[in-house]
Amino acid sequence: MPYTPFHFGPSGFIALTFRKWIDVPVFVLANVIVDIEVLVIMLLGIGWPRHRYCHTLLIGAAVGIAWGLAAYLLRNFFKKIMQIFHISYKTGFWKMLVSGVLGVWFHVVVDAVYHRDVRMFWPSDATPLYELLTKQQINIICTIFFIPAIILYILAVIAFLKKNRFETKVGEKEGI
Repeated sequence: MPYTPFHFGPSGFIALTFRKWIDVPVFVLANVIVDIEVLVIMLLGIGWPRHRYCHTLLIGAAVGIAWGLAAYLLRNFFKKIMQIFHISYKTGFWKMLVSGVLGVWFHVVVDAVYHRDVRMFWPSDATPLYELLTKQQINIICTIFFIPAIILYILAVIAFLKKNRFETKVGEKEGI
């Protein structure tokens, strides 16, 4: 994608849809973490294609695992952030690890359709997904996915608030 935020619509939709099995912040932020490679290549002027090793399924899996491990160390921070956003948050080591890998892979697949230099099956030079859709179609799809992602977020907030209101009322009745 030309800008990493385009990934937030579809990744937010997927993460919120499957939040029972996917760690929302780990999955969504994995879509940002992988683009650090692009930033470094651009800033250092290395001369490589912008989407090099991290934008492959093989090295991307390693990046996702590393991110999942780092995120696991930050799980209490993520819990506080999710409370601020009013989303229930239950996580675990494996959920965070898998979410890191799946988040990076999702980013790689989307970029493989958009960018000629993404070699998702590296070391093979094959680019079977490139131009499967036009860049304009991908931009529109990613933008449109913000709408269902926002709807799912609102539903998650409503569920969070109902649950907390119910727990508060139960606690008051029991004299807690």
